Amino acid sequence: MPAFRRVPFRVPLLAIAVIALTVPQPAQAQKHVTTQSIDPFGQETRLAPKPIVYISGSGTWDKAHGTLVEAFKKVSAYLDGAGLKAAGPEMTIYTSTDDTGFDFQAAIPLSEPPKAAPAGAIKVGQSPEGRALKFVHRGTYDEMNQTYEAITNYLDEKGLDAKDLLIEEYVTDLGTAPESKLVVNVFVPLK
Repeated sequence: MPAFRRVPFRVPLLAIAVIALTVPQPAQAQKHVTTQSIDPFGQETRLAPKPIVYISGSGTWDKAHGTLVEAFKKVSAYLDGAGLKAAGPEMTIYTSTDDTGFDFQAAIPLSEPPKAAPAGAIKVGQSPEGRALKFVHRGTYDEMNQTYEAITNYLDEKGLDAKDLLIEEYVTDLGTAPESKLVVNVFVPLK
């Protein structure tokens, strides 16, 4: 069972990115996870593969937000320069994590792959597909650790095994949305 904490995982479910950003001290009480009654929490879904353009990178937990924002700027600049339009929200695909950092793909979906292969660090690929659980986070990026703690508890309670992958899909713009108004769909692919 993966544990969504900033420690090595039994199934290394990627330190779940943002948990590491603000781990409450033992004396602090954890805040309630802010959701709306219409938000799915553990809703089973099937991810359809989509063509994506992405840039791979690595980051440390203390600078995760800035690292991701900069990566998305590079992918967006490529789209603008190539005359391509996004066919969905930006997403971070976390591919591995450890105590100090993470590896990721900052991806933007397209309706079809670009006709000409991009040069440099930008790559073309496909988004993850298959059975997954959908969770919604509302609030600051730093507060996502509470959402991931709730996801860990949910998986444990249901006895579900997750893949070594995690996807954050940004309903609001990660770089420009007011911090308290961030909305992120978190997809946890299942084995």
